[in-house]
Amino acid sequence: MSFPELAGAATTGASTVRLKRQLVEQAIAAATAADWSGAAEINRRILELGPDSAAENRLAKALWELGDLGDAREHYQAALALDPTNRIAERNIDRLRVLLVEAGDRTTPAEVGDKAPVNIFVEETGKTGFAGLYELAHPRQLAQVNPGDLVELVPDGSRLLARSNGHHIGTVDPKVAARLLKLMAEGNQYTAGVTSLGERDVRIIIRETYQDPRNYGKVSFPTAAKASDLRPYTKGTLVREEIDLEEELEYDEEDESLDDIDRVVPAQVTDEEAFVEEPDALDDEV
Repeated sequence: MSFPELAGAATTGASTVRLKRQLVEQAIAAATAADWSGAAEINRRILELGPDSAAENRLAKALWELGDLGDAREHYQAALALDPTNRIAERNIDRLRVLLVEAGDRTTPAEVGDKAPVNIFVEETGKTGFAGLYELAHPRQLAQVNPGDLVELVPDGSRLLARSNGHHIGTVDPKVAARLLKLMAEGNQYTAGVTSLGERDVRIIIRETYQDPRNYGKVSFPTAAKASDLRPYTKGTLVREEIDLEEELEYDEEDESLDDIDRVVPAQVTDEEAFVEEPDALDDEV
């Protein structure tokens, strides 16, 4: 190959890299805006430029949000074929294997507003806690839910119900519910988001968004975090707070500088550890 041909090839290669970078930004922006049709189209354009496991993951997620579970699984499988260590693809293939049996190839597409603001997922001493859901809904309803989705907490007598994407998805752990229901009855407000889903389990993070003056001094989550754990979600999330959580996790898992993502969604925290009742914590006021 002559020098002009080499120079031309180098220029073409640089242009392709630049185009791909622009398309990735557009794909993320589309997902951020819950424009899943647009996100799917853009990721398909990225794949036309060559194999890319991250683009396969993003396309699979967009298709899942559009309700196309069958095609979503195919693209997660393509991502895993390109990168056998791809944990996102592997986890979602396992989940889809169950959901496809229970819910079929297609479900209702997600709606705008279903995603929780990423700042919900930032752990903060006394303000946030983690909980598992029980009495889970049928898998057909759970098929509508993904990590990062907004969760509405609805008091129902002695129970605290969890709703997402317009569907009842489960009941909050009774130990957690007992404390929060009392505080909610006295004016506190909370919001929540899905942190993880397994074949038969759903975990959420709950954040206190408003403390009624009557509850001054009452901590919502006594041992949910340590002072040293006050660590925001990193690598640009606070600059682009509306970025989709799972999409951002997908990029950050490849970044060696992010070595403590469990500070955001710590799987090792159990319900009992995160919500230890403080004796008289709510009842010793005059």
